[in-house]
Amino acid sequence: MKRLISFALAIIAFCALLAVGSSQLQKSQGASSSGTLTLYNWGDYIDPALLTKFQKQTGYKVQVETFDSNEAMFTKIQQGGTNYDLAVPSDYMIQKMHKAHLLVPLNYKRLHGFNHIDPHFRDQSFDPGNRYSVPYFWGTLGIIYNDQMVKASAVQHWRDLWSPKLRNNIMLVDSARDIMGMALITQGHSVNTTNVAQLEQAKLKLEGLMPNVKAVVADEIKMYMAQNEAAVAVTWSGEAAEMMANNSHLHYVVPTEGSNLWFDNLVIPKTAKHYKAIYAFLNFMLKPENAAQNAEYVGYATPNKAAKALLPKAVATDKQFYPSDSVINKLQVYADLGNRMVGIYNDKFLEFKMYHR
Repeated sequence: MKRLISFALAIIAFCALLAVGSSQLQKSQGASSSGTLTLYNWGDYIDPALLTKFQKQTGYKVQVETFDSNEAMFTKIQQGGTNYDLAVPSDYMIQKMHKAHLLVPLNYKRLHGFNHIDPHFRDQSFDPGNRYSVPYFWGTLGIIYNDQMVKASAVQHWRDLWSPKLRNNIMLVDSARDIMGMALITQGHSVNTTNVAQLEQAKLKLEGLMPNVKAVVADEIKMYMAQNEAAVAVTWSGEAAEMMANNSHLHYVVPTEGSNLWFDNLVIPKTAKHYKAIYAFLNFMLKPENAAQNAEYVGYATPNKAAKALLPKAVATDKQFYPSDSVINKLQVYADLGNRMVGIYNDKFLEFKMYHR
């Protein structure tokens, strides 16, 4: 009998431990108390001082969890079992999340300050009417060059990268949509083409660039360019800003013939629980003084027009990161092309990289 009682007590204790473990796991996966908002964000993509300020003003604490790719974020939310209140996907991913029924529409009766968002950055193709998304940051794909190695006039356009003078002196960011898109633009095609023949032409165009390509790299590109390892690189504006902060000889240009315009956006996943905290946070981040503070900390361009007016003049008028309307009007936003087409882009890019080796 004692053995039976001991066994029963052991089972009860084990179940209790499982319950505690389950509770801790839920907390690590985004579950939060009613006084806590859980933000699923890219790493180091919000000023911590703003989170402290928000808590002091509203009483809501913000728990930040991070992801390193749109796809990882999508999978985590799709799998469920999380209580993320807000997430920060990029443009095309919003389309994909909407198709998968993972988003909750915004309630504009509770949202205050959206009028501060520059009209250029509203009503984009990935979310017509901003039904689901509040623009958070934006940027471009462009060319960064070292003025000690190449003249500015020699690298203003995508076609300039094919110059024999840049032999073995270009680094490319390891991104299929971006590098294939660059080649498509040089041939007058859309970065969202689903024409396989055009994609093959773009791959062949890239193979012609091969003598100039020193490396196709990921995050290391920031270190390499800061250390003068190449004259030129193709990368994103935010990465370029970080490189320039570490090397005064680096400069960034967005080709006037067109490029990619990307957005990161605040959205409400279907897993959200704390709507009072959600709208308090969205309204807080839309305030111009807070958006400006965040832009200065992160270093990316703010879509908040009133916030931009509060930035230092040297920042707000910097055409490298706030290009003219004429340039912006030629930029293209990536669309969600579906798994099949994305696979074709990836395959063509892989063929190019294999050719490079």
